[in-house]
Amino acid sequence: MSNETPIQYGKVTATYFWDDGSGINGDTGAPASGEPMQKGLFSSPSWPLGTEGYIVYEGEEYEFFIGDRGPGVPSYDCDVLLDIDGKTFADMMGESFNETTLTVSGGNGHADVEYYITEWGDGHGTPGAPHPFQQPGTSCDSAVSPIPEQATAEPEPAAAEPVEEASPSEEPSEDTEQSEQEDSAETAAAADGGDGSDESGTSAETAATDLSGAELTGSDHALGATALLTLALIPAVLIALFFVWSRRSPAGAHAGAAENGKGLLGRSTGGHGLASLYERSGLDAMVDKLRRK
Repeated sequence: MSNETPIQYGKVTATYFWDDGSGINGDTGAPASGEPMQKGLFSSPSWPLGTEGYIVYEGEEYEFFIGDRGPGVPSYDCDVLLDIDGKTFADMMGESFNETTLTVSGGNGHADVEYYITEWGDGHGTPGAPHPFQQPGTSCDSAVSPIPEQATAEPEPAAAEPVEEASPSEEPSEDTEQSEQEDSAETAAAADGGDGSDESGTSAETAATDLSGAELTGSDHALGATALLTLALIPAVLIALFFVWSRRSPAGAHAGAAENGKGLLGRSTGGHGLASLYERSGLDAMVDKLRRK
């Protein structure tokens, strides 16, 4: 069904035609509007050229525009007031259109139809009730009727989809509140220049400090408590090593030759010299490192 609101309605008897200028079967020449003959081009004895609308036949709609004048004599006495193009008429009748003879294969050649005008054309002609061909003083008022209500009723707007109401926001859980409190505490600690840890505490890495020369001293290169303890233990270790060495070797053996001028701690050719044990224990390197610090 057309979506345009009709401005005029009525019932008339219609015939069909096909005037393409070929002169076949009573062809009177090309359409008066200058438009080529085509499906949907109807002819009226009086309506303005370019008028648009649609007809209804047995419940089916067929759109048209007025592009030619006619019928002629059949319109007298307001008998036939509309000419339908042959191809549309064939569709209405359920028949076929013969392109050679320009005729419809069946039917009686005329039909009673309802018409709806949706827009008047701006071409030559007279809007309103039709009149017979070249008889403007004769108005066919019976061809105009009140427009049916169903044709003027505006289509109902589509039902709006229900809008879901936003559910109230859920209350924050206890875990969420606790997390927010912890975040706030960390933020406050960061603002004070700390990271939330106990500055007086000692980390596991600090407690596990080895006895290397670099870690025996503090940040100000002063000997720490660990370094002092190490230095205090060195004499005891030396005495113990000396004691073990003296018991395993005869008096004077491998103690360092007098001619070497190195005394007890001098380097000996033997493998049990005190100096050898001192070097192999790594104490010499540690003491030397502490002295350089």
